[in-house]
Amino acid sequence: MARVEGMRELERAIRRLGQVPQRSVTKAARAGGSIALRAAKRNAPVDEGNLKKGLIMKAERRVTVGKKVYDIMPDPRMNDVFVKVSESGERSYYPASQEFGYLTESGHYIPGYRYMARAVEDNSRTIQRKIIDTATTDIDRAWRGR
Repeated sequence: MARVEGMRELERAIRRLGQVPQRSVTKAARAGGSIALRAAKRNAPVDEGNLKKGLIMKAERRVTVGKKVYDIMPDPRMNDVFVKVSESGERSYYPASQEFGYLTESGHYIPGYRYMARAVEDNSRTIQRKIIDTATTDIDRAWRGR
């Protein structure tokens, strides 16, 4: 019968690795999300600066263990600044009109800046690398037992 050296240590290391906490996943997702948030703020159009100030990163409620998602979104606490009401009583949401575009009263379409979409698209490789590097660091730490 062949004997495998270090099998007990390997079993212990795998058990430790299985206990990598949710906070490691959260930390990695937050690190990637912060790159997208900075890029969205950098790309946002500036009129009074409220759009840049009003962008936040908010964690979604966790449904699946081992998964974490962050949304880059306008701060709901600034809706008094972002929601505009025209003279005819129609409501418009300023961040959405700047992202996706809008129709003028004469019927012309003004295209949006796509500042939030471009923040993710233009930085997807950097975001992926940051998430993987952060997660790998925590996994290595758990593997070594620290």
